[in-house]
Amino acid sequence: MNNPKGKLIIIGGSVDRGSFSESTADLQRNLKFFEKGILKRITIESLRNNLSKVEIITTASTIPEEVGQEYIKAFAQLDVLDVSVLNIKSREEANSNENLERLKNADVVVFTGGDQLRLTSIFGGTAFHHLLCNKYEHEDFIIAGTSAGAAASSNNMIYQGSSHEALLKGEVKITGGLGFINNVIVDTHFVQRGRIGRLLYACASNPMNLGIGLGEDTGLLITDGNNMEAIGSGLVMLVDGTHMRDTNLTDVEMGVPVSIEHLIVHVMTLGDHYDLREKRLTIHHPKPIAD
Repeated sequence: MNNPKGKLIIIGGSVDRGSFSESTADLQRNLKFFEKGILKRITIESLRNNLSKVEIITTASTIPEEVGQEYIKAFAQLDVLDVSVLNIKSREEANSNENLERLKNADVVVFTGGDQLRLTSIFGGTAFHHLLCNKYEHEDFIIAGTSAGAAASSNNMIYQGSSHEALLKGEVKITGGLGFINNVIVDTHFVQRGRIGRLLYACASNPMNLGIGLGEDTGLLITDGNNMEAIGSGLVMLVDGTHMRDTNLTDVEMGVPVSIEHLIVHVMTLGDHYDLREKRLTIHHPKPIAD
């Protein structure tokens, strides 16, 4: 998608139990970082600020009602009150006129965490998906996704792979995502779950894609489909495979460790910018606080 008018905000998620699930136990604590940080930035960037109409899409979650209510409460603390939960559970629902009408009227949609395969299998190629892409391309519209919602945002998507065996051939599974941004592949809960190996493998097998590893309480604000700004309190790791010199990926047997030469790695923190077309990082240097 070239030069979309809308904005994409992808977030690494917060602590949960299981690799692609959310638990009820820590929901309030998990969403605290939204209240004054990333969620506030979503509000500021939206067309009508705190008057914006927000739809929370809980399709990826196994506990959609609980997750949806926590988002509503978190937005309410920022005086954003026109917030609804849209729990689309099937492709039929993703093609329904009622849900399409709700999407037409929205200024912001937020995809929650959970299982990214549910997002792609339920939404991919539906009328809802087409309308979402059209609004993002032509309107002042925000798509935000956390955890699974972030992982599914790109044209290629990691959907499986353990952290400790990630650099064994065949351990990392990649499929198509929702395609809001091209030539990247996103992994979430990145630092906390030690997923560097997953991203290295993904970039070695798809070197034209920039690997984006999002730490928890951390995200990227992407404008013009190209300009990426780090937001939140943690770090973003970028892996550039375009200059990779060699790998034995195609030569070794399944389950055997993989060798890779010359992947370029960058680390971004709050306020840093990355130009996706030029592959250039600009580091923000805050002024030191005087004693």
